[in-house]
Amino acid sequence: MPLYEYSCESCGKRYEKREGFDAPARQKCQHCGKTANRVLHAPPIVFKGSGFYKTDSRGVASATADSGPSSEPVAAASDHGHSHPHTDSVDTGPAEAAAAG
Repeated sequence: MPLYEYSCESCGKRYEKREGFDAPARQKCQHCGKTANRVLHAPPIVFKGSGFYKTDSRGVASATADSGPSSEPVAAASDHGHSHPHTDSVDTGPAEAAAAG
C-alpha cells in the first residue's frame, strides 16, 4: 500500500497516511476534521542501462556541429581578428637547422 501525503486547507498541517490505491484524494484532516487534499509529488525516476552516462550525451559543441551546413563564410587561417601581418612561411629554429645540416 502506498504512503500518501495530505495537506489541510484550514489548519495548514501536513501529514502522511498509508492507504490503498482506491482511496479518495480528499480526506478529513486528522488534526481539525476539515477537508485535506492529497499532495502530488513527481515520481522518482531511475535511469538504468547503457546510454545514460554523461559521456554518452551530446555536448554543446557537437550539437552546433550537427545542425547542418552554415551560411557563414569561413575565415582564412591568417585572418583571425587582429591587424598585424601574417606570413605563410614557417620560421625554422636553430634545432631544425642543425639537424638539417
